[in-house]
Amino acid sequence: MFKEMSENQILLYVIKNLKELRKKEFQLLIDELHPYDIANVYKNLPEKHRHKFVTFLTTRQIASLIQELESDLQMEILNKLGIERSSHIMNLMENDDLADLLGNLEVNEIQDFLSSMKADESKTVQSLMQYDSDTAGGIMTNRFVWIPQVYTVRDAVEKLKTFAGFAENIYYLYVIDDDRKLVGVVSYRDLLLAEMDEKIEEIMYSRVISVPAETDQEEVARTIERYDFIAVPVTDENDRLIGIVTVDDVLDVLIEEANEDIEKLSATGKSIDFQTSALVASYRRLPWLILLLFIGILSGSIISTFEGTIERAVALTYFMPMIAGMTGNTGTQSLAVVVRGLVSHDIDRPTIMKLILREFGVGFIIGITCGILISIVAYLWKGNLILGLVVGSSLFFTLIIGTLAGTLIPLLLYRFKIDPAVASGPLITTLNDIFSLLVYFGTATMFLSHLL
Repeated sequence: MFKEMSENQILLYVIKNLKELRKKEFQLLIDELHPYDIANVYKNLPEKHRHKFVTFLTTRQIASLIQELESDLQMEILNKLGIERSSHIMNLMENDDLADLLGNLEVNEIQDFLSSMKADESKTVQSLMQYDSDTAGGIMTNRFVWIPQVYTVRDAVEKLKTFAGFAENIYYLYVIDDDRKLVGVVSYRDLLLAEMDEKIEEIMYSRVISVPAETDQEEVARTIERYDFIAVPVTDENDRLIGIVTVDDVLDVLIEEANEDIEKLSATGKSIDFQTSALVASYRRLPWLILLLFIGILSGSIISTFEGTIERAVALTYFMPMIAGMTGNTGTQSLAVVVRGLVSHDIDRPTIMKLILREFGVGFIIGITCGILISIVAYLWKGNLILGLVVGSSLFFTLIIGTLAGTLIPLLLYRFKIDPAVASGPLITTLNDIFSLLVYFGTATMFLSHLL
């Protein structure tokens, strides 16, 4: 019945059942929806129906819903439900998601919620909140299944059955010793293929790939990508197992980091989406643009310095926008390649040198190709061979400069522990405008007598 319904039809069906207080029909639909879809229904509901929508849900459904919402909507629900019911919901939430939620609150609000929760859940959440949000400890969950190394396969299977509903995933069982140190890992497949009386230590993999709790979330994502893991264990300073990071959390990290890089590359620095107001969007864009405005004044001063050259060879102005534009384009392309590479590759001196040489080669090939083409165009258009050579050689050199600038600037920032994405596209473009005008008019001045 519900499978054929569009999102809009689902929304209308929910509103109808809320108005008519038909809780049974409402639940039949909700049982068929994924938490993400339930969250979309909630966000699209008119304000007047939202509270009733939440009261029609079970406690577990509310917990799943909250985990799919943004922080402001999460708090909207919890505040309407009150501390007592909210504490029951928090007990059912994934602890890493709950730690993120509470991290956005005031200290007194955090204490109110934590004190109303179950003692063990509250303690776990507090331990997660001690880690920075962008580290392995900040994104890990404690909902995993561990077993002692003295277990047999039968013991492990029994424990797995008992805790299957508790664990976030059951693809791996983590093996610990008496000091809770991580000593091995067993996959669900290993258990299926093993004999029931076999010892876990006989079938486990003892070379376990793990990450310390302080590891940056991007490095955690790279670890899961390298080894094709579904989850990676997290250890403390004493190599004790304290949590796992699952692949779904890593996907969130990758999307978050990509959005941050896009914001920086576009020189906005902060999030701007379809819902951002014009005033806020302008405020977030203006600082970079004002800086670039003053840097751009240098371009004007360069043109005024070569005013005599321009007056005596007006044809030079026809090619000025093309020279500046092409240089900025190549710089931005190189910048995108470098920033993406810094995220997905291990960077060492040989890698950097190889990258610089590669980009120089790219700039050389592009410069030769475009330089020859524009030389022919200039000669055929104006009938002046020297003009063609000046424009073509200038474009050749500026394309090499632009490519190297787009490569070296983010690498230098990375070397000095500055996020290379701040070498934004507009900044690279503005700097390359200055380089290109200096080369272009400098070359033209050298051959001015032949251009007349």
